[in-house]
Order: sequence, then structure tokens, then C-alpha cells
Amino acid sequence: MVIVGAGPRGVGVLERMVAGAPGVHADVLAGPGLDVHLVDPYPAGAGRIWRHAQSPLLAMNSMAADVTMWTDDSVVCEGPVAPGPSFWEWARELREHGDPQAELGPEGAAELATVTASTFPTRRLQSHYLGAVLREVLDRAPAGMRVHVHRTTAESVTEDDADQVVRLASGATLRADAVVLASGHLDAAPTPAERELQARARDLGLRYLPPEQTSDSDLSVIEPGEPVLARGLGLAFVDLVVLLFEGRGGRFVPDDDGGPGRLRYVPSGREPVLVAGSPRGATYHSKTHYQLRGSRPPLPRFLPPEVTDRLVAGGGPVDFREQVWPLMAKEIGWGWYHELFHGHPDRVRTGWADFAARFAAAPHDSAEEAELIAATVPDPLDRLDLTALDRPLEGLHASDLESLQAAVRERIAEDLRQHVDERHTPHLGAFVAMLSVFGETTRLAGSGVLSPRSRARDLPWWQSFFNSVASGPPGFRVREMLALSRGGHLKFLGAGMEVTVDRDGFHATSATLAGADPVTAQVLVDARLPDPSLSRTADPLLRGLLERGEAVEEILHDDDGSPLRNTGLLSVRPADGALYTADGGVHERRFAVGPHTTVKVAGAFTRPGMNAQSLRYNDAVARAVLGALPGRSADASSAA
Repeated sequence: MVIVGAGPRGVGVLERMVAGAPGVHADVLAGPGLDVHLVDPYPAGAGRIWRHAQSPLLAMNSMAADVTMWTDDSVVCEGPVAPGPSFWEWARELREHGDPQAELGPEGAAELATVTASTFPTRRLQSHYLGAVLREVLDRAPAGMRVHVHRTTAESVTEDDADQVVRLASGATLRADAVVLASGHLDAAPTPAERELQARARDLGLRYLPPEQTSDSDLSVIEPGEPVLARGLGLAFVDLVVLLFEGRGGRFVPDDDGGPGRLRYVPSGREPVLVAGSPRGATYHSKTHYQLRGSRPPLPRFLPPEVTDRLVAGGGPVDFREQVWPLMAKEIGWGWYHELFHGHPDRVRTGWADFAARFAAAPHDSAEEAELIAATVPDPLDRLDLTALDRPLEGLHASDLESLQAAVRERIAEDLRQHVDERHTPHLGAFVAMLSVFGETTRLAGSGVLSPRSRARDLPWWQSFFNSVASGPPGFRVREMLALSRGGHLKFLGAGMEVTVDRDGFHATSATLAGADPVTAQVLVDARLPDPSLSRTADPLLRGLLERGEAVEEILHDDDGSPLRNTGLLSVRPADGALYTADGGVHERRFAVGPHTTVKVAGAFTRPGMNAQSLRYNDAVARAVLGALPGRSADASSAA
């Protein structure tokens, strides 16, 4: 069989096959054997996103103790659990019993020496961990399973009788019984609107950088000292900030006059002035820097699998906002208040048992719920405010850009404080609950029972909200951005950013600055990943499948049949990732997993002990692939 994509998702499926093959295909392993081909132009294990060949300044958004690729006793799956080292366990073992210089080189060994459980490692060091995971997976491969790595691109997959024929850019051809497409985020041609903006900017002598992986962007077109507009404040924006400032020789030093942890930016003279906005207008919420003080919340409580099962069995249409979000919000609140009552009992006026019973009985967003919380949780900062989490600049307005800056910094700084100060660990309880509901919303999204409008509007909102709360930058990055803002190098435009263009440049304003003069610049950067698009993909293999009707791009339609939204995602069967075809069928020997598909999971790797959806889904896909293989091995021959 062939796995196209040898990054964390592809390796995750391979690991589950290695663990499960002896119980599914023992006869094959004992006889002709099973050949698995990993195909990727980037280094196997790390893949494109985590490859070593990128700036050493770019860091992960997870702490060392919160990263694993291995199943553990918390994971409920059909395949066997096969524990392995988390990043932190791998780092300690290598540091204490290995040879870091030989394995990582001087730079990697120097970083390893400083890593703690709460460190946010560089992506370069993560590439070494992922490489070690792959080596361990290969070492665990049972007798009779042979894994072959091809450092090239898969250009097409076709069918010849029962065989899947995968042609590689190297000229080789692989014949297999099944194929898994784990190619990750798709590069795509610009949208019509982006192409129009590119052409307009070119004609006017302006510079426009469309959405792409920031680490691959050509930032040399940005001149020192010039104003630059950035649209988007997520993780791609954080990378942009790193590369334009510290990446150009600037540095951060302690600000002795600003209190513990406060930084001051020392410029190199090569940096631009970055003016940034987005729909929310503020950076993603900082990662939490603490552990739960109470026990882990008993989840799920309001949206368990059996509730999802009933919604699916009802056949729909299910309205997300009316039927699902109230349960999700209660679940998030349950996680928040469980941690508050168990971790900080001195800050509440009653016991958990009494509060929990009354909270569970009160409908979401009801007067009864609000009265209960106000009576039992005296400090407003200890109360969950979902609106403030979703819209951090709500109610903020300013007459001009300069007067806005201090107010935005104040809100970002307060958010950071709450995510690093152990007084506010309920944020982590809410995060754990959000992970719990994410898996159930994924099941609902794949079931087909959500109303078209819910899929077109509510699910994208939920994904954006989840990302802003759960996928934010480490605290040190937020401190750096605050330092840049205080120094006048980074300016926040506010929420509801709008951009126009004419011969004088790009002009940006926002709802926060309604009525203020726009900010003008000769450069606009769309600081985000490209929207997924199977029809615009640069991947020749997927493009070929789509053109032949052997893959389907998800297009959502209203009840009257009119199109609501083209998600651009590759349509797959929710249970196992098998590809849907244009004739309404399912290809039982072609599978796909990753962010380019209609099944969304929260990351390719996960925190240990979380019964992570990503690990469970990898197992489901691997079991389906193993089940699709006939009672003989895949043909391992390669032909020029």
C-alpha cells in the first residue's frame, strides 16, 4: 500500500497499521508480507511544516510535555494501544542517556539542554522528535512488514484492474492495493478575488502577498521602515512578526522599568512598521502556562457520544446554533467551573455538588444560569464570558490609530496575564472541555444531518472560535508583540478590518476605527494559510482525481438546491476517510486524512492522556486500510 504524505498524519496512520497488522493480517505477514510505501518530497517524519530546513526562530505552539504521537491508556480505539515517548520524555531520555551532539548537532543539542516540560520548543527540535517517532515506528514494524520511503512527489493515482497505480515525480511507479492521502494543508492557486487583487496591485506598482505558508514567503519585497498592512492575526501572523523583526536582526531584552516578564525591542533598522487587523482585531488567546489545580473535569457531560448519536439518528436537519451550541457552551462552562470549584474553592460561595446540580438544570444563557453564577462566583473574572473570548475587542472604539494602541495592548496584556497566572486555571478547564466537544462536532459535521446553513456559517465560526482559544501563541510571543507595539513597530488596526486599493496604495480601516482616516501602505500581506480548495489545488494527484470524478469537492447547498458555500474540502466518509466519488459512491481502497478533508481533527499530534480524537481517527483509518487489503501483500515492485 502507499501513504502519500510522510509528515505526522501519514506517520500516525502508519503507526496504527504497525500496531494493528499482526491482529488483522497475521497470515499475510507470515507469508508474502506487506509492503508500505511512504511518499513525500520533504523529510519523512517531519514533513513540510515541521522540517528542519526553516528559521531557527520559529517555535511550536505547544509545550514539550503536551506533545505526543503515541496512544496511551486513555485512547479508546479498536486497535491495540502502543505507548511511546512524548516529546518531553524523548528529550529527557536523549539528554540523560543519549548523545545529543551526534543526533541533533551543536545547535539542537544546545537547545535540548535548556528544554523543560513547560518549554515551547523550536520547530527544528520538533523535527528531530518526529524523526525519532518514525524510526521507532519502523523498529516496531512486525516481521513481514516492509516500509519503503520515497523522497519525491506522488503525481497521480490511477487504477489498473484491482491495483492502485501511483506514479512518482522520480519516474518510479508503485502498484498497491490501497492508498492513503495524507498530504496536509494544500497549496492552492489564489481565489478569483485574490487574483484580481494581485493583478490590480501589479498594475498600480503595489505589492501583494497572498495567503501561503509564511515560512515559505518571499519577505524580501518588504523594505525597511515602510508601513505594511497585514490582514489576519492568527498563527501565520505570528510567524510573519518573528521573521520581519527578530528575523531581521532585532532583539528583545528585559524591560527593567516594566515589571517581571516585560520586554523591550531593540531594533536593527531593517524592520518595517506593521499595521495589522482581522475580524476579531486581537491576537489569538495565549496558550495556558499552567496545569489544572483540580482533578480533570468529568467530560463529556452535556454533549456525550450518545447525544450525538440521537441527533444523527433523527436524520436532521439539525440547527447548530439552536440545538448543538447550547450543549457545547454548557460543556465548556462545565470544564471552567469544575476547575474553579476544585482548584480554587476559596473563590466560590458553595460546594461543587450543589453548584453542579443547579448548573446542569439551568438552560444555557438563561436568567436562571446567570443568577446562579452571580450568586456563587463573586469575582466577575472568575466567570466564563464566551462573548469576551470570541470578540476580545467588543465595545472598544477609538477616533484614530494612535489612540487605539494602548487600549488594545491593555486587553491583550490582561488576556496574557490570565493565561500565565495560576489564579486563572479555569481557562485550562474550558480548553479541555473544548477538546471534548470538538470531536462530537466533527462527528455531526460528517454525518450530513446538520442544516446546510449550519454547515456553511456556524461550523466555520466554531472552527475560528476554537482556533482563537485553543491554538494561540506561547506567552513569550505575546510579550514580544506587546513590546513591538509599545515601540511603535507593530500597530493594531482593530476589529472588522476592511481594505480598499487605488493608485495611492492599499487603504485599511476597521469597525473599531469607524470614521477615522484609513491607513495607507504600498504592501498588503494576507497573513493566513490559503483556504482549502480541491478545484484550485496545486497537487497534481488530487487535481487528477477531481477531473476524473474520482474525488469530490464539498459544496454546500441550501434546501432549495442553491449553492451556499464551496468549502473546498475533499469529501470523505466520516468513519474511515474513504474517498467519495462523483457518482455518489465510495472508493473502498482510497483514503484521505488531514485538514484538506471534510473530517476535521484537532491537530496531527496531541497532549498525552486526552483520548485524543486524532489518535482515535488514525486508528479508524488504519483499521479500514488493513481491512481493504486482500489476503496477499501489496506488490512492492517499482518500475521506471
